[in-house]
Amino acid sequence: MAEPTLGRALAAYAEVTPAAALPAAVVDSVRQRVLDVVGLCVAAVDLPSSRAALAYVRDQGGRGQARAIGVADPVPAALAAFGNGVLAHSLDYDDTHLPSVLHPSASGLPAALDAADLTGASGRETVAAVAVGLEVCVRLGMAGYDRAAGNSVFFEHGQHATSICGTLGGAVAAARLFGLDAGRTLDALGVAASMAAGLIEANRTGGTVKRIHCGWAAHSAVSAAALARHGITGPPTVLEGRFGFFEAFLRGEYDSAEITAGLGVDWAVPDIFFKPYPANHFTHAAIDAALALRRRGVRPPDVESVTLGVPTPVIRTIGQPIDRKRRPTTGYEAQFSGPYAVAAGLHGGGVLGVGPDDFTDALAVEESRRAVMARVDVVPDERCDEIFPHQFPAVLRVVTRDGREWTEEVLANRGGPARPLTTAELALKFRHNVAGRLPADVAGAVEREIAALDTATDVRRLADLLAAAAAPDTRQE
Repeated sequence: MAEPTLGRALAAYAEVTPAAALPAAVVDSVRQRVLDVVGLCVAAVDLPSSRAALAYVRDQGGRGQARAIGVADPVPAALAAFGNGVLAHSLDYDDTHLPSVLHPSASGLPAALDAADLTGASGRETVAAVAVGLEVCVRLGMAGYDRAAGNSVFFEHGQHATSICGTLGGAVAAARLFGLDAGRTLDALGVAASMAAGLIEANRTGGTVKRIHCGWAAHSAVSAAALARHGITGPPTVLEGRFGFFEAFLRGEYDSAEITAGLGVDWAVPDIFFKPYPANHFTHAAIDAALALRRRGVRPPDVESVTLGVPTPVIRTIGQPIDRKRRPTTGYEAQFSGPYAVAAGLHGGGVLGVGPDDFTDALAVEESRRAVMARVDVVPDERCDEIFPHQFPAVLRVVTRDGREWTEEVLANRGGPARPLTTAELALKFRHNVAGRLPADVAGAVEREIAALDTATDVRRLADLLAAAAAPDTRQE
């Protein structure tokens, strides 16, 4: 009998979890996440970084197997997953699991959907593969969560857990859709672990490389499953081995119980947080607090000083270096700025309160927003520290020019189990993301297709509909 290992446990789980027996809450959650990610992909097509990534996809050539949103013709499945993964993560509008602090769907869904596009998988099997892949991703992230420190060990090492764990989760999803048994799925995990990567320094000091992390994770996931299908093998102790995943990434600091406890019975998928705002999740409570103050009558010209209290570990992402965070030069930098989050909320915005149109390069340097940002201090808050990272709370204190003091506390994030987005709000987010990029009748057909995804005989119908989002300058001649 083969020696039990963590990799074998995950591979067996991927093989034997029955698609027909998934809990209804898991199926509903997967459909919602597909709608969310598809909308994000369409919305991100025109970003300069997206155009660069899609041009890369187009230039690679190869046999057409699957669709990348924004590219007119089919491309190799791994490249399609790369393109879609880049798009899914580029607006920082994709979902988040807490307390692992990773974004499971941005790599897991592109890997699964493009593997399904390649194989012609049914909707039911695709939903199951997505669910299993997301669960594996989350469990790996949680294995690297230090409960005593209240923070991710991946994060402490400067690693992007999203793309690292997402590579392995996506590989499991793709392996299932390729029809691999537990042995070959274990090989896919073993291969994927040697492909997982991602550094988060760009969160602090700039650069668009983070936008390709989930694309590379999805590309690696599909590639790993395909290589395993063709006979490339991996070590059975890929996770816990002396030179395995946890030693390499976490220096041996991990909790194996997070991998195995309740596997196949307890599901994390329904509790993954949706994002109401297109910005780093650490900024969301600040946006909510500023929006609340705006509703109470505070306006940007009124502001004399601002103190944004947040959990200590998030300050390095949204509050350091403070001079840079007070003066972002692009919309992308603004997405990682606590001071900009306050300014955006006080100015008011679109969609669910603040939307993609509120994070443009022009608004990042707009004088009234910079005037607010210059007055914002980002400081540690003891109460927020107690809650983090199960939530990303904030306490916002504003002194106005008339001497009045205003305070708003946001201790639970909108979009999570405590404050869920409604079906209507998720639909509004999707419709705004695709408006002007998909014809209205096509957008409606996409919504209907996803609503019935678990009963579809072939998910390629969805890929065909999304081909309408191809940008003219990314079409192959």
